Amino acid sequence: MQPFRKRPEIKTTKEYPYNAETPPGLLREHFVTPTNAFYVRNHGDVPEVDPEQYRLKISGHVERPLSLSLEEIQRLPKTDLVSTLYCAGNRRRELMERTPMPGKVAWDVGAAGNARWGGVLLRDVLREAGVEDAARHAAFTGLDKDVESETGEPFGGSVPIERATADGVLLAYEMNGEPLASEHGFPLRVVVGGYVGARSVKWLSEITLRAEPSDNHYQAVEYKIFPPHVTAENADYSGGEMLGEIPLNCVTCAPQNGETPARGPVVVRGYAVAGGDRRVERVEVSADRGRSWTGASLSEEGGPAAWRFWEATLELGPGPREIVARATDSGGATQPETIEEVWNFQGYANNAWHRVSVRVG
Repeated sequence: MQPFRKRPEIKTTKEYPYNAETPPGLLREHFVTPTNAFYVRNHGDVPEVDPEQYRLKISGHVERPLSLSLEEIQRLPKTDLVSTLYCAGNRRRELMERTPMPGKVAWDVGAAGNARWGGVLLRDVLREAGVEDAARHAAFTGLDKDVESETGEPFGGSVPIERATADGVLLAYEMNGEPLASEHGFPLRVVVGGYVGARSVKWLSEITLRAEPSDNHYQAVEYKIFPPHVTAENADYSGGEMLGEIPLNCVTCAPQNGETPARGPVVVRGYAVAGGDRRVERVEVSADRGRSWTGASLSEEGGPAAWRFWEATLELGPGPREIVARATDSGGATQPETIEEVWNFQGYANNAWHRVSVRVG
């Protein structure tokens, strides 16, 4: 039995806390991912929240501390936004094949999803509180309690105030036209377009405007990236880079590893994402290990915060073949070629060229 009314194809990657991944083929079926096919990333129990008793606290460097009910939040002007949630650990499995990462979730390519979120712009709520000049970061705290890292503390994280007050940041109470499902943050969550999913805190209980980033475990220790030579044994967590914007990435969803397509024209499909306010501008695929490239067609749906679907046709001769995909964004950034360039002991932000091995019949 699938928890939380997920489709039977959804793969449970961790029983407790519950984590689940969307298979590649299912990801590519809909530009807006159905809620019952959407991946789940949890660090603790899913809290049960009474919407009648719920309150969102706003504190810190504000002129007027607030305690808002869900009803008061829903009275503010509503905004709908199509935005991709992208787990920082997506594609970790490839890094784990190089070096094991005990205790880490072995995500393949399905810790990503694109939804239509309904809610209020965070900046509208902050305007009600009044943002003081000393505010440099918006820190979010959830109602869930951490189990995975054994801190017992609420999950939390922060984003710079400039991002918090931008167009693509919502306090969302709807997902795909319905109230948030419990595993996706009911009754209220943050959705930070262009940032890794860890900053889109679920079951939101408090927003604190701070001079410094959040000191929550999942900002100060976890969700940091280190150079390839750093290990868990010698890491100085005060010096790691806090993850923020989604790393530019491009993934092949079909064909998949191990499939046996017929020789001749093979249609290759996938998704690509860019970070911040940038947009995926180009996707290229290769069947000769990058010696030559074929441009893919890109979907025109969505804005900068949403992924883009892509499709290309390759002529594949018989035998084993490796399909390679890479993207370029509107800022001119490209992806690193190899796993060695991006390897890190936490297994985050793998955006090396994506490779799929097939045997053409």
